[in-house]
Amino acid sequence: MPPQPPRTREPILNLPAVITLCLVVLIGIHAARLLLSDESDFALIIDWSVIPARWAVAFGGVQASEVMSALREGAPDDTVTPLMGLAQYVLGNDEARPWTALTYAFLHGSWAHVLINSVWLAAFGTPIVRRCGAGRFFILCAASAIGGAIFYAAMNPLQILPMIGASGAVSGLMAAASWFMFAPAAWHWEGRLTQPHEKPRETLWHMVRNRQVLIFLAIWFATNYVFAFVEPLGLTDASIAWEAHIGGFLVGLAIFPFLDPLPARPKRISA
Repeated sequence: MPPQPPRTREPILNLPAVITLCLVVLIGIHAARLLLSDESDFALIIDWSVIPARWAVAFGGVQASEVMSALREGAPDDTVTPLMGLAQYVLGNDEARPWTALTYAFLHGSWAHVLINSVWLAAFGTPIVRRCGAGRFFILCAASAIGGAIFYAAMNPLQILPMIGASGAVSGLMAAASWFMFAPAAWHWEGRLTQPHEKPRETLWHMVRNRQVLIFLAIWFATNYVFAFVEPLGLTDASIAWEAHIGGFLVGLAIFPFLDPLPARPKRISA
């Protein structure tokens, strides 16, 4: 009998190199921050996170005094003084820092925060990279992160607390994947069923008639509502920036058809 070819072990996590790099960067940044002093880490967060009031004063015609007045009226008595000090620190240098619309996505509030985002990034980023390549993947992530930051700032123009996390970018990847992940199975030209990332992109007509897509969207929005307003069982250690999730999701949903290298499946097949 001919000798059997040696068995090759399949990797446990067969992730594209780009996704692995992203995970190493996100986790590595969070780990490196543990080496900083509290003062240095605080300065890092303030300098590189999204703070809507900073943009509102720089770009929106809002006066710093309006931010201060809103803090006096809306904050509990025991937090007014610290928040006022933070507002003076953030708004005192008159810097807009527009690049924070991207850099906030590299920072996270806790290990749970960065690990959850990493899991979803691996799950939904992998089919996007395999379908579109690294370049378009990064464009999609950047656009979704920026969209999440802008939508969050627009909804909270006087917010002085920093907003961080890759959730806006991850939400954009989820939205992009919904264009093809739930499409019906099709035959590849090699004579096999297509992998999920090889399926033809759905049209809007197909998406609104696809029960799986509608269920996915309903669960996604319901989950964001629960964690934003209900905060079940204390599972979150900070408030959820649901506005950034929605902004990133809408941007990813809108721009993916322009980034997708594969065509959409026909609306109807003629005989």
